[in-house]
Amino acid sequence: MANHRLLPALRCLQAGGVIAYPTEAVYGLGCDPLDPDAVARLLAIKGRKAAKGLILISHDRESLAHWLEPVDAELDAQLHATWPGPVTWVLPARRWVPRWLTGGRDTLAVRVTAHPGAAALCRAFGGPLVSTSANRSGHPPARSALEARCRLGPAIDGVVPGPTGGRRQPSEIRDGRSGRILRPGSGADA
Repeated sequence: MANHRLLPALRCLQAGGVIAYPTEAVYGLGCDPLDPDAVARLLAIKGRKAAKGLILISHDRESLAHWLEPVDAELDAQLHATWPGPVTWVLPARRWVPRWLTGGRDTLAVRVTAHPGAAALCRAFGGPLVSTSANRSGHPPARSALEARCRLGPAIDGVVPGPTGGRRQPSEIRDGRSGRILRPGSGADA
């Protein structure tokens, strides 16, 4: 059963809405990744091009397995060592995964979140959610529910209150094929 504080956000998600919610470092914008209209709205709110692709977060690896091709034992060990945690991996996507998530590539960016509130939201939703910073492209991301509401106003359908995880930078992004760091992360706030 979902936490009663998550019910308004769950209703928004199930109705095709876009919500803001706390993650490890910043507030994220999220929606149902399989709802093309919701994803299009989220991209419009951000002013983000679909070709950039999006990140999916989840509460566990099992719920991401449906979206991804199997990986070898070495990469699997790296995933195990970094999840749950603030590391996003770009991994081979299954053929059916929509272009609006992959940006037209054969990969998908995914993370098993260590943020308890974001994990609870995914668990209550029943699977992964889109996760991108709650801001318009080129502007600083929101770090609180109030900032998310003030910056994005009526464009979003709901806000899940709560603190972020205290990290200074958004998640590190690693390429699962090459091991290359595509976006560095940083340590927790002191």
